[in-house]
Amino acid sequence: MTQTTPAHVAAPDALPRTGVRPPRPPRIHRAWFVAAVAFVTIIGAAAFASLPGLLIEPLHREFEWSRGTIGFAVSVNLALYGLTAPFAAALMDRFGIRRVVAVALSVIAAGSLLTVWMTAAWQLVLFWGILVGLGSGSMALAFAATVTNRWFTARRGLVTGVLTAAGASGQLVFLPLLSWLVEHEGWRPAAVTVALSALAVVPFVWLLLRDHPSDVGLAPYGAPEFVAKPAPVPGAARRAVTILFSAARTGPFWLLAGTFAICGASTNGLMKTHFVPAAHDHGMPITAAASLLAVIGVFDVVGTIASGWFTDRFEARRLLAVYYALRGVSLLFLPMLLAPSVHPPMVFFIVFYGLDWVATVPPTIALCREHYGDDSAIVFGWVLASHQVGAALVAFAGGVARDVFHSYDVVWYASGALCAAAALMSLVIRRRKTPAVA
Repeated sequence: MTQTTPAHVAAPDALPRTGVRPPRPPRIHRAWFVAAVAFVTIIGAAAFASLPGLLIEPLHREFEWSRGTIGFAVSVNLALYGLTAPFAAALMDRFGIRRVVAVALSVIAAGSLLTVWMTAAWQLVLFWGILVGLGSGSMALAFAATVTNRWFTARRGLVTGVLTAAGASGQLVFLPLLSWLVEHEGWRPAAVTVALSALAVVPFVWLLLRDHPSDVGLAPYGAPEFVAKPAPVPGAARRAVTILFSAARTGPFWLLAGTFAICGASTNGLMKTHFVPAAHDHGMPITAAASLLAVIGVFDVVGTIASGWFTDRFEARRLLAVYYALRGVSLLFLPMLLAPSVHPPMVFFIVFYGLDWVATVPPTIALCREHYGDDSAIVFGWVLASHQVGAALVAFAGGVARDVFHSYDVVWYASGALCAAAALMSLVIRRRKTPAVA
C-alpha cells in the first residue's frame, strides 16, 4: 500500500529517512494566526472609513464649502476604494500580500496627513479622495477574500465573516475617539490619528503576515493535501481586466454587482457618510450620533460573523434576499426616528441595522467563489467596485439632496426602495450545479 504524504509536510522528498516519525503539526493551524494578523491590520486601517461623516460639518464651517463639494471628495474616495480592489487582488497574486498591503497603508497615511495643510477643495479631492481612496482600495475586502482563499479550504464563510467584521471593529474603536477629537480639538488631529493608525500596523503586516501556506510548509486549513504556491502571475492589470470581461459575459456577475452596488449605497454612501450630519440636523450632538454609528459597529461584528456561519450552512442567494429586504424596511422608518436625543426606538434601529450592515459580504463572496473558482477574489474585487460606485453616488447625491431639499428624508426613502429591488435581484441568481474549481 502506498503511504500518503501528510498534508502538513512540505514535499514527499522532505520525509526523514531515519524511521523517526515526523513532528506533529501544531494544534492551532498557522492559518488562524494569519487570519488574526489580517484582522488586526484591517482594524488599524479602519480609521479612514470612520472619518468622512465627521468631516462634513467642520469643513463646511471652516472653508464654507458646500456639502455637495465635500460629498464629491468622499465619493471619489469611495469610488477609488472599489475600483482599485480588483487590481489590488491581481497585484497580490503578482507581488504578494505583504508588499501590496504595506504600500497601501503607507499611501493611506500620506493622504490623510496631507489634508492637514489643505486650503482648497481640490486638495481635499486629491488627498482624501484620490490618495486615501487608492490606498484603502488595496486594503479592501479583496484582501480578506485573498487571505481566505489561500489559507482556508474549510470554514471559509466563518473566516470571511470575521475578517469583514474587522472593519466594523475598527469603526467601534475609532469613531468615539475621532468624534471627540473633531468636537473638542478640531478635525486636523483626527486626520493625524488616521495617518498614525495606518502606519502603526505596517510592522505587523511585514513581520507576521505570510503570502501562502506553502511558505511555512503547510497545507491550507481543511485541505486534504499539500498545495504548492502558484508562480507569480505577470500582467496584473491585464489579468484583472481580462477576468472582468470574462465574468461580464455571465448573468450572475451583473446580478451580484447590482445588488452589491445597492449594498454600498445603503451603507458606506448613506449611513456612514450622512447619518451623523442628518442626526445633527435634528439637534443631536455629533458625539452622540457618532456613538450610535459605533454601536452599529458592535452589532455589525455579531451580524457578520453569524452571516459567515449561516453561509456555510444555507443557500447564499436566499440569505442575501433576506438581508436586503430587512435593510430596506428599516430605512423606511429612519426619518421618523431622528430626534435631538437618543430614545429606545432609535436604539432598536441601530441594533437591527448593525446586524445587517455587512452581513451581505460572506454570501456574496461565497457566490463569487461558487461561480468563478480560482478567479473569485478578482471577480469579487470588481463586484466590490460596484459596491463603492453605488456608495460614491449616494455620498454625492445625499449631499446635493441636503443642499436642495434641506433634509435627508428623500434619500432614506429612495435607499429603502433600492434595497427592496436588491432582494428581488438576489433571488434571480441561479445556483451553479457544479461549483467552479477553487
